[in-house]
Amino acid sequence: MSWIVAFLVLSLLIFLHELGHYSAAKFFGVYVEVFSIGFGKKLFSFRWLNTQWQISAIPLGGYVKMKGQDDSDPTAISYDNDSYTTKKPWQRIIILLAGPLANFLTAWVLFYAIALGGPQALSPIVGKVVVNSPAQQVGLIAKDKILSINGKTITTWDEISDTIKSSEGSLTLGVERNETKLFITLTPQISEATNIFKEKVQKRMVGIAPSGITHKLNLGFSETLEYATKQTYETSFLIFQSVQKLLTGVVPAKEVGGVVSIVQVTADATAYGWISLFFFTALISVNLGVLNLLPIPALDGGHIMFNLYEIIRRKAPSEAVITQLTIGGWVLLLGLMFLGLYNDITRLMQ
Repeated sequence: MSWIVAFLVLSLLIFLHELGHYSAAKFFGVYVEVFSIGFGKKLFSFRWLNTQWQISAIPLGGYVKMKGQDDSDPTAISYDNDSYTTKKPWQRIIILLAGPLANFLTAWVLFYAIALGGPQALSPIVGKVVVNSPAQQVGLIAKDKILSINGKTITTWDEISDTIKSSEGSLTLGVERNETKLFITLTPQISEATNIFKEKVQKRMVGIAPSGITHKLNLGFSETLEYATKQTYETSFLIFQSVQKLLTGVVPAKEVGGVVSIVQVTADATAYGWISLFFFTALISVNLGVLNLLPIPALDGGHIMFNLYEIIRRKAPSEAVITQLTIGGWVLLLGLMFLGLYNDITRLMQ
């Protein structure tokens, strides 16, 4: 059952992405010929709102085929008034951006729903104190609860990390120990740590680790909006960073995952309840949005690049250049898809 839910989630995210393109295209008067979930042979279709809506055999994405715009044949251009080609470059850019923006909006809505349901957060309770660290030297011990830092109220462990990382000089901690409140002053030291990309980094640390105890966040209206916005921004930034690290070789190619990994992670999340499912669905939605913005021909980002060129140079790129770059883009995309599938199969076999 969880795998069925995973496929439904992935299909829904693809549908919402393409719906973004479809809605913007219709707004600017572009005739949308086909709205497809999946690629390849058509399995099922119906006609509605002067568009053919269909489900195709290969469930690895989807597409909206607009009059005058076809990735499989870049030379298929129409100069009718209801053609994508005849729209102004800024209008085409909005049509192209609408898909990724739909994914970011979907993620924001999901994070908002999570905030309403009361997400879990690590409590600011010390679990371990590093030997000879600033924390040990001033007497911090396991089970100490950090209430404030320099007068700022602390409610989650993330707030401790963020405050220490951005601080300067000494810190005064308000600590609760055995129902007694203490004030402890210490000075963080610059230490070497490993980030999520397994890179060595230098940052301010005091030498404490969380206990693993969590609590439910009860957020007000403004806090709910802030939570959804912050989570959407942070996950988007993280995925942009991941792509950058992959391109620069920091993240090895074997870490690339394909549709099997996406479905498996979503299926696993389903077993842990709706909040977990919503979180991973939001993460995948942001992933789709970010990846489609990459400046690769055949992706939205590649077409945006062509339109920006037209705005700057006041003329469109030649058909030959667009065709060659689009073919190169498809080769790159298919290569990444096969790499992800190969890695997925390798992980399953192991």
